[in-house]
Amino acid sequence: MADLDARQAELCERSPWDFSDLRALYINCTLKRSPAASNTGALADRSIAILERNGVAVEVIRAVDRDIATGVHPDMTERGWERDEWPEIFGKVLASDILVLLSPIWLGEKSSVCTRVIERLYGNSHLLNQHGQYAYYGRVGGAIITGNEDGAKHCAMNILYSLQHLGYSIPPQADSGWLGEAGPGPSYLDPESGGPDNDFTNRNTAFLTWNLMHVARMLKDAGGIPAHGNQRAEWDAGCRYDFDNPDYR
Repeated sequence: MADLDARQAELCERSPWDFSDLRALYINCTLKRSPAASNTGALADRSIAILERNGVAVEVIRAVDRDIATGVHPDMTERGWERDEWPEIFGKVLASDILVLLSPIWLGEKSSVCTRVIERLYGNSHLLNQHGQYAYYGRVGGAIITGNEDGAKHCAMNILYSLQHLGYSIPPQADSGWLGEAGPGPSYLDPESGGPDNDFTNRNTAFLTWNLMHVARMLKDAGGIPAHGNQRAEWDAGCRYDFDNPDYR
């Protein structure tokens, strides 16, 4: 478990809430295969430590280590690919109340690995839950970004938009990032970077994590998003709620 700064640790100690029935999945979209150190993963470790100190069960997947096929269908072995580990990963996505995507910045954009993960999430977005809503309803999403040039907000904007479009609820301040100086320079983990001691990043990481837990708690206690006006089957059957039904019905 990563070390927390004094204020992050104090918030955990003073928490009156029970989050112990929540599950979180962090998908690290670094381009580095294990066991290479991931700067984005190191920042995420602070967020994960807050969750774990509050009893949340956390799993981390480094996507580049897994055989995730390219495409937008639930199982790409049915589309000519020899192997595809996405169906197993998707099972972990559905078992989680919280999903956080981690990405470095390359050329001002999220990584190609992160794009692939979002495409595969999109490929399952037509599935429905037990209430007839899209499968990701009732879950919360966040983003953690690191890089050596500007673009953290741009990457988070893209990731968080994608998640909410698929059905995730996005809490307030649901992203955190760290940026080094423009051009070649120290990365988050490098001793001279100052990254782990950056107060702005540590504050946003704490806010991100607590807001993920709070909104996940509210959604779980409420049984998810209310099932009215957002059920695909009823819309297809002609229920238009505030719209007049078609004349041909």
